[in-house]
Amino acid sequence: MIVKHLNDVIDSKDDIDTKTWNARRLLLQRDGMGFSLHDTVIKAGTETLIWYRNHVEAVYCMEGEGEIEVIGSQTYPIRPGTLYALDGHEKHLLRASSQLRMVCVFNPPLTGSEIHDKDGVYPLVRKE
Repeated sequence: MIVKHLNDVIDSKDDIDTKTWNARRLLLQRDGMGFSLHDTVIKAGTETLIWYRNHVEAVYCMEGEGEIEVIGSQTYPIRPGTLYALDGHEKHLLRASSQLRMVCVFNPPLTGSEIHDKDGVYPLVRKE
C-alpha cells in the first residue's frame, strides 16, 4: 500500500515548477501502479503548448477557469468539474484565465523529471 500526502511532495524533487505550471507528482513509474498521478497548478494568465505524443492523459479540474484549444479543431471551456482526456494524442493549447488546479493521470507513467520540449512533448522514458 502507498500512502502519501501532498505536503510530502511539495518542495521535493517530485515538485516540478515551470513558468506556466507546477506539477506535484504523487505517483510515478517507480511506484509500479501502471500510471502516474499529479496535482497540477496551471498559473493564471498563462498559455502552454502541449502535445503528449508518447502518453495519454486524463485531466480533472478542481479549481479555476480556462480553456483547452485542440490545434486545428475546437476550444473547450474548463471549470471545476470538467474532465478532458487526450486519448488521441491531441496537440493543444492550455490557457488559464485564473489559476487552475487539476488532477492529471498519465499512461505510460512519468518518471518524475519530465518537462515539455519545444513541441510540448514529454519524452518516453522506458521502465527504470
